[in-house]
Amino acid sequence: MTQPSIKAVIPAAGLGTRFLPATKAMPKEMLPVVDKPAIQYVVEEAVAAGIDDVLVIIGRNKNALANHFDRVTELEHTLEQKGDHGKLARVMEASSLADVHFVRQGDPKGLGHAVLRARKHVGHETFAVMLGDDLIDARDPLLSRMIEVSLAQSATVVALMEVDPSQIHLYGCADVDTTADSDVVRIKALVEKPKAEDAPSNLAIIGRYVLKPEIFDVLEHTEPGKGGEIQLTDALEELAEDESIAGPVLGVIFSGRRYDTGDRLEYLKSSLLLALDRDDLGPALTSWLKELTPTLD
Repeated sequence: MTQPSIKAVIPAAGLGTRFLPATKAMPKEMLPVVDKPAIQYVVEEAVAAGIDDVLVIIGRNKNALANHFDRVTELEHTLEQKGDHGKLARVMEASSLADVHFVRQGDPKGLGHAVLRARKHVGHETFAVMLGDDLIDARDPLLSRMIEVSLAQSATVVALMEVDPSQIHLYGCADVDTTADSDVVRIKALVEKPKAEDAPSNLAIIGRYVLKPEIFDVLEHTEPGKGGEIQLTDALEELAEDESIAGPVLGVIFSGRRYDTGDRLEYLKSSLLLALDRDDLGPALTSWLKELTPTLD
């Protein structure tokens, strides 16, 4: 079981420029994946791991995020009057998932800066950071395993996933040693978006972290890196190089289903794959795809 003190932090202050013009007035985290906004999947994942306190780091024009997790009594009343209890339950689900809080990032100084903005809310406890671009299939738990490893070994834990070596330049990459657990590695170093020939492994960092509170002190003195931003990877690199700061930095290797919603093509694939797995949509969608496929040749 997860300790009640663990909270989740979801950075959601990005501009979503890859999805313009859709994200001109709508946060990218509110783009629908089938029929739920992407951020709701992330909050549901946190809840499934035993977390009931979620802090969302937002930027300007992100009020839609707060509205989504709030009650809409007029809509609820209308659906109740119509007797549409199925839709009513789905509408109310978001507002009852967890205690969801919001804080503004202010200056957009990168992921490390966004995490640092969570310091007052998190306090002196271990906490999870969950990036909204990565959706983890509910059937393949990852965060609960990361929390288990972190608490058992008093460690910082980073989620890793094997990728094709030709794609490693798109990710942060981990240099690792094996441990007694087949799905856990000790991280010696982290390299941000290396060339394939320079990469120490094909283990890519994906958007889940379980961090100890010592990360905040490290982030306070982390100099801006790539793009002039404070990089979380740079702070994790410092922790990995000096275990006296906060203990070891470990990686949990994830081999389950992950959906990347930060890229337009991958976002479309993610929506399609998740819809195919649903009882209410999958059969009809499968039939349509079979009809469509010959026309694509």
